[in-house]
Amino acid sequence: MEIVFHIGANCTDEDRLLKSLLRNANVLSQHGVKVPGPGKYRRLIRETIQGLDGAAAPPDTRAILLDAILDDVPTERLVMSNANFICIPNRIFEKGAFYLLAEMKIRGLRQLFPDDPIHFHIALRNPATFIPDTFSRSKFDDLPTFMRGMHPKDVRWSDLIKRVQYLAPDSKLTVWCNEDTPLIWGRIMREMTGVLPSVPLVGTYDLLATIMAPEGMTRMQAYMVTNPPPTPQHELKIITAFLNKYALEDLLEEDIDLPDFTQDLVEDLTDAYDDDINIIAAMPGVTFLEP
Repeated sequence: MEIVFHIGANCTDEDRLLKSLLRNANVLSQHGVKVPGPGKYRRLIRETIQGLDGAAAPPDTRAILLDAILDDVPTERLVMSNANFICIPNRIFEKGAFYLLAEMKIRGLRQLFPDDPIHFHIALRNPATFIPDTFSRSKFDDLPTFMRGMHPKDVRWSDLIKRVQYLAPDSKLTVWCNEDTPLIWGRIMREMTGVLPSVPLVGTYDLLATIMAPEGMTRMQAYMVTNPPPTPQHELKIITAFLNKYALEDLLEEDIDLPDFTQDLVEDLTDAYDDDINIIAAMPGVTFLEP
């Protein structure tokens, strides 16, 4: 059985991806893909990993987990999503390192299903908005304490990706930018579920609908019915054309309300993020999704 873990990152899609997949639960099940509700596995997996405390899982752990998650439904691919699979926002900068807990959590997730093909999926986000958003959801009152002394300019997603590859070298890794998700939502859904383009999925424009005027969404979908795009590239051109005309401009901008984050710092973080993404996209073994 293929095991798919959507591991976040924190403050990216806010469970919207899971909700879009759950809308297709019945049709996906017909193709051997199971997308259980989060109540089936989030607490169970967290407590199981914590209970192991770094030790190898007993031989019957896999069977016990699958029995609780799948309810005896025949499954070829199991998809599980949790932005907190690695850690909650409070612990992102544990001991002054970026996602230090990835070591324990990725190794733990891998050990739960030692003989199954594992796929990790993760969305990345510009540190200029990622840090303020995760800070706002933490228990901390000041930024330096939240980051345990780490400077925002030292945040590199490529470091995390390298560690995931090191910890689970036999696993597949799919990565994309949170900023691109409205344009590639349907592609992300298919990458995660592994279903062919011929399998009809609903909700492939769910995120696009949050930044485009309803009139634009209606016109775009009507246009695609009468002019089906022959390729994903052609579909993207259509989306971009309608988005240029009907985008809700105020939703395309993010306000950063942190005294520490000056305009110069935001620009420096954004430039460094762009460079970091180029590094990740070129990494062997990484499937990088982009418009």
